Amino acid sequence: MATKKSTKRSTTTPRKVTAKFLDAFASAWNRHDVDGLMKFMTDDCVFEASAGSDVCGTRFEGREHVRKGYAEVFATFPDAHWGGARHFISGNRGVSEWTFTGTRAGGVRVEVAGCDLFTFKNGKIAVKNSYGSSGRCNRLGAALAAARWW
Repeated sequence: MATKKSTKRSTTTPRKVTAKFLDAFASAWNRHDVDGLMKFMTDDCVFEASAGSDVCGTRFEGREHVRKGYAEVFATFPDAHWGGARHFISGNRGVSEWTFTGTRAGGVRVEVAGCDLFTFKNGKIAVKNSYGSSGRCNRLGAALAAARWW
């Protein structure tokens, strides 16, 4: 007797992250949609923001802390926009390149070329590590130190 193969997807098989997934993540950034962004993140997620006093900028660990970090970006730059996104994925790692533009509440305008380095786990983002340069290969935080981003 022939056995019928199951067409159900195994719940233990990790979902593959695609460029379309990262496009949707970038769109949530441009909508300033913190709830939408968090749907892409694992429970034990990490966000290393470009700006901050630490070597890594500012490190946010765990869902609630990452949520606060994302909200801080939008509070600091109410008109924040990431344009020209391009994505590259290889296994559980990925890169998104972008150009950030935004204006601080005090009127300081910022335009920075940058990228995010991602680590994926089970079809979601486990680590988002953000880098930027204003013409040099420096962290966005160093490029924006004079603007006192944070």
